[in-house]
Amino acid sequence: MATSFVHSHRPEFLTVAVAAVAIGVATTYYFYITKKSKPQGCLDPDKFKEFKLVKRTQLSHNVAKFRFSLPTPTSILGLPIGQHMSCRGKDSEGEEVVKPYTPTSLDTDVGYFDLVIKMYPQGRMSHHFREMREGDFLAVKGPKGRFKYEANEVEAFGMLAGGTGITPMFQVARAILENPVDHTNAHLIYANATYEDILLKPPEGWDGGVGFVTEEMIRLHCPGPSPNVRVDIEVRTTPHEQSYGCLPQNYWLYLPNAVPVLIQPTPLFTLLFALLARSNSIFPSPSQKQLK
Repeated sequence: MATSFVHSHRPEFLTVAVAAVAIGVATTYYFYITKKSKPQGCLDPDKFKEFKLVKRTQLSHNVAKFRFSLPTPTSILGLPIGQHMSCRGKDSEGEEVVKPYTPTSLDTDVGYFDLVIKMYPQGRMSHHFREMREGDFLAVKGPKGRFKYEANEVEAFGMLAGGTGITPMFQVARAILENPVDHTNAHLIYANATYEDILLKPPEGWDGGVGFVTEEMIRLHCPGPSPNVRVDIEVRTTPHEQSYGCLPQNYWLYLPNAVPVLIQPTPLFTLLFALLARSNSIFPSPSQKQLK
C-alpha cells in the first residue's frame, strides 16, 4: 500500500497539505517571521551528548514517539533540515550500537526534539529504545549527512519514502509548509507493506490518494527530472527485506543541481530505477575519490 501526498503553495491545496501532515502552522509561522537569527544548537558533531527522555507515546504495537528535553525551554536542537544524527545505545547482549535517526521535530519546536521509532524484534538499536523509560538518557551526536534542504533552491522537490524512511521526508515537508517564504512545491509518495506499518498516519478522511506504487502514480505525483527539480529517495528496511531487492547494489541518483542520493536495493524502487534509467538520470556508484 502507498500513501501519496502532494503539496502546492496554491491556496486550494495548502489546507489539504497541512492537514495531511498534521502540523500546526499558525503556531510556527511566528518563528520564521520574527527570528532572524537562531540560537546555537545543542548538538556536537564530534562528541555524544545525553538528552533526557521526558515522554514516551506508544503509537502502535511496535512504534513509539520519544520526546527528549533540551537544556533549556528555549534551546534548539540545531539539526539542519534533511540531515540526521547518530544515536548510541546497547543491544540485547550489552554491546554498544550506533544508528542514524532523523527527528520529526524542527528547530521551531523549542526545548525538545522528537524521534518516531519503529522497534524491530531483532533490531539492535530497537532493543535499546524498547527498554527506554521516561527519565532515561539517550546519547546523540550530529549533525550528520551530506544533504541539507534550502528554501527555494528548486521549484519542485519530489520525495519517495518506504517504511521508517518517512521521518526525514516528514521533516522536509514540515519545513516547506511552515515557511511562508518558501515557494517550493513538494511531492511525496510513501509506501508500506500494510496499513498498520504506516508511520505518522494522515488524519481520518484522507483523500490525497492511496494504492500500489505504479509508474502512473509516480508520473502523476512526482515531478520529472529537470534543472529545477530535485528527487530524493529514502528507504529504511531490515536486512531481511533488503535481501529481496531487485536493484543493483549501491546506485546513486543524479539529477541536475542535486546532491547524489544513495538508493538502497529494495523492491519498492525497482520501478523508479527503470523510469530514471530511461531518462539517463541514474548511474553506478562513484568511487570514494569522486565523492571527495
